[in-house]
Amino acid sequence: MRDIITLACAECKQRNYTTTKNKKNTPKKLEFKKYCRFCKTHTLHKETK
Repeated sequence: MRDIITLACAECKQRNYTTTKNKKNTPKKLEFKKYCRFCKTHTLHKETK
């Protein structure tokens, strides 16, 4: 039931990370503060399609 999702930087919109999530337990979109190598700083990364 775990699906692969992609995380994109909120600043530059680059897709930097992939992870998995269980859609039954977390129906909302994930948000993490992670390092973006394009912005060269820690930024908010949101779930994309």
